[in-house]
Amino acid sequence: MKKYLVSLSMLAILAACGGNEEKKETTTAATTTTAATDDLSSNPDYVKGLELIGKSDCLTCHKVGDKLIGPSYKEVAEKYENTEENITMLAGKIIKGGQGVWGSVPMTAHPTISEEDAKAMVKYIMLLKK
Repeated sequence: MKKYLVSLSMLAILAACGGNEEKKETTTAATTTTAATDDLSSNPDYVKGLELIGKSDCLTCHKVGDKLIGPSYKEVAEKYENTEENITMLAGKIIKGGQGVWGSVPMTAHPTISEEDAKAMVKYIMLLKK
């Protein structure tokens, strides 16, 4: 009888130790996936858009998280769904300017910015959506 109790105890200990290892692997994989999706610095749309915005006068009127003269980039990202149609429409507003969506203050036109660069800027802004 003593042998059976010792054997059952050993099996219970081994089973308990084996179960924890599987949970650790799952937790590590989930943490790695979350960290990879939160890190935008390796996203080419993020890098290119941020660089173009940094070279332009956009930050005179806009900030990433706070309203200045114009809406924050995060407010723009929250307002519009990230579709090709919206990216094209917002790129057009960067190039041609606009007024009335965010108040009466007009957005200055930027006719020297190419449509490709304006779309890259909008793609960066859309990545700021929570």
